[in-house]
Amino acid sequence: MWEPLLPLLADKYHLIAPDYPGFGNSSAPPPSDFTYTFDNIAGVIGEFTAKLGLTDYVLFMQDYGGPVGFRMALAHPERVRAVMIQNAVSHQQGLSPLWEARRKYWADPAHELEALKANFTSLEATRQRHLGSSPHPERYDPDTWTDEYAFLTRPGQPEIQTTLFLDYRTNVASYPTWQDWLRKTRPPMLVVWGKYDPSFAVAGAAAYRDDVPEAEIHILEAGHFALDEATDEIASLVRDFLARLDGHKD
Repeated sequence: MWEPLLPLLADKYHLIAPDYPGFGNSSAPPPSDFTYTFDNIAGVIGEFTAKLGLTDYVLFMQDYGGPVGFRMALAHPERVRAVMIQNAVSHQQGLSPLWEARRKYWADPAHELEALKANFTSLEATRQRHLGSSPHPERYDPDTWTDEYAFLTRPGQPEIQTTLFLDYRTNVASYPTWQDWLRKTRPPMLVVWGKYDPSFAVAGAAAYRDDVPEAEIHILEAGHFALDEATDEIASLVRDFLARLDGHKD
């Protein structure tokens, strides 16, 4: 999902966008060989950054990147220069009504599995994750959701995704801890939020200002994957934010 943005920043910044275990081009061992939890994924990415010798960085977090990034920040707060958020939730008010079915799955995974698949991993759910409530569906490339659906239906993926999603409940339980870290450290923060996201409500963006009053928040005419529609706008906001972080104008 980061491909459209990276070329617009790469002339000036060192950019690293790893695929998590079980995602993209990274290995996808079965759950019998790797325990798919957000703690474990954050641990793997933490080891990855250590291997690269990264000791000073800005976190850019989207969706699952939020739970991973906040775990990394709490593990090594001294490494985090700033935080950028794009439709990544750490407040209850950011969870839309779609999460009612997902909470039922957390409470009773054996009986709610099929309902979760319809809500989360079906072709229609994947399509809606991209389109959301956008008034301009014609702007979207259908490959964005058909490619994602092809990934979600690869051998072994349904079990990986439903196993990891069961662990998502630990993220919701961790929201107060993440909020406390934000309030205590008040890192420089940029929030860009696609307002047509069907899963993460705009209230989730505004809530960051309760933790970091100086947070810079921009609500965009875009969806959950805001780069699908607002690549240039996000690139401009990111470049301006990072330039000010560095103490000079881009």
